[in-house]
Amino acid sequence: MESGAFHYCSSVLLLIISVGILLFPLMVASIGINYGQIANNLPSPEDVVPLVKSVGATKVKLYDADPRVLQAFANTGVEFIVGLGNDYLAKMKDPEKAQAWVKTNVQAFLPATNITSIFVGNEVLTFNDTTLTGSLLPAMQSVHTALVNLGLDKQVAVTTAHSLAILETSYPPSAGAFRPDLTACINQLLSFHAKTGSPFLINAYPFFAYKANPKQVPLDFVLFQPNSGIVDPSTNLRYDNMLIAQIDAVYAALASAGYKKLPVHISETGWPSRGDEDEAGATPENAKKYNGNLFKLMKKKGTPMRPSSDLNIYVFALFNENMKPGPTSERNYGLFKPDGTPVYSLGIATNEGVSNATSFGGPTPESSGMPNTMPESSSTGYLSISSSSPERYHLGVGPAFFFIMSMVIRLVLY
Repeated sequence: MESGAFHYCSSVLLLIISVGILLFPLMVASIGINYGQIANNLPSPEDVVPLVKSVGATKVKLYDADPRVLQAFANTGVEFIVGLGNDYLAKMKDPEKAQAWVKTNVQAFLPATNITSIFVGNEVLTFNDTTLTGSLLPAMQSVHTALVNLGLDKQVAVTTAHSLAILETSYPPSAGAFRPDLTACINQLLSFHAKTGSPFLINAYPFFAYKANPKQVPLDFVLFQPNSGIVDPSTNLRYDNMLIAQIDAVYAALASAGYKKLPVHISETGWPSRGDEDEAGATPENAKKYNGNLFKLMKKKGTPMRPSSDLNIYVFALFNENMKPGPTSERNYGLFKPDGTPVYSLGIATNEGVSNATSFGGPTPESSGMPNTMPESSSTGYLSISSSSPERYHLGVGPAFFFIMSMVIRLVLY
C-alpha cells in the first residue's frame, strides 16, 4: 500500500511541477523553507528539489544532515542549514566527535551542496534542562573549532535556534528584554555569535498569541492584513503586524545586552491549515493568508527598528508531517501534501505583473475579515515542540501579554 503511494507520488510530481508556476510562481526574494521529515509518506529527496524551486525557495533548513537530501540538492545552488539535534549536544562537546561529524555530514558534501550553516540544538534554553543547557555552548564551540581545523569556518557558520519564550518582555518592541534567569547563558552565546559572525536564530509564531486569546488579539494584525497597527510609545515607530514587532523586540533585547549589530534570522514561522477544536484560527484560509502575505513580506527589506537589515525568514514547513506528536496543528503546517500537491494556493507573483488566479487575501476589504488558521512550532526537540513545551504556550500569554493588551487598547482607542 505504501509503495503504491510512493509510485503515485513520483508520477504525479511531474504533472504538479509542470503547473507549479501557476500555483507557486517563482519570486526574486530570497525565501527559506523548513524541510521536516517526521512522516512515513513523503516523496524522495530527488522529487523534493523541484517542489522547493516551485515556491521560489533558495534556502532550506533541515533538522538533521540527511545525506539523501544533501546529495539530491547537489549543484542546485540552494543554501542549506543542517541541524544537530538536542540529543547530539553531549557528544558534540568532545572535539574529536564534533570533527568526525563535520567531516561526514558537512565537508563530504561541499562544495557541490551549498551548506552555509549548522544549527546546534533547537530551543534548548526553554526546555528547563540544566544538562542540555550546559552542553549547548561547548557543543557549538567544538563544532566551530572543527570547521576552523578543516578550513571551513569562513563558509559555514555555527548557531542555535531559540524559542521567542526566551524573552521576558516583548511589548513595546523597544522594551524587548531577555529573561533574567537566562541572561548569563544568553550572554555567553551572544559573545560566541559576535566572535564567529553567526546570526541569532528565533522561532516566532504569532499563531500562539491568537490561539491563546482569539477574542482579544486582532486576527488582521497577526495575518499581515490591513489594520490600524500599533505605535511603540518609546520610539514612535508603527507596526502593522505581530511578526515584525516580535523581530524588533528581539533586536531591542540584543541591543540591551550590548549586541546591537548581531543579525536576527527567523528560523521558523508558519500557520497550520488544520487544528483541533480548541486551536482557534487553524484553517486553510488563514494559513493561506499568513504564508501568502509572509512571502510578500520577504520581498521587502528591514523592520521599523532596523530598516536596512535583510529579512531572513524560514517558513515552516514544506510538508504536512503525519507522524508528529501533539495537537492536530502539528501535522498540518505544510505548504504541500505528501503527494506533492499544494495544501492551498498562495497566489505568489513571479515578477511584475505575473501571478496566479488565486488570491490569498492581501489588502482587499472582503478578505480582511475572513476566518483564519494558525500554526504551532517544530524542532528537535523538533519532535514535540508545541506539545511538550509549557514555555511555548507561555509565549502566547506570557512575554506577549502586555504587548497584546496594549495593542488591543490602542486599536480600540484609534
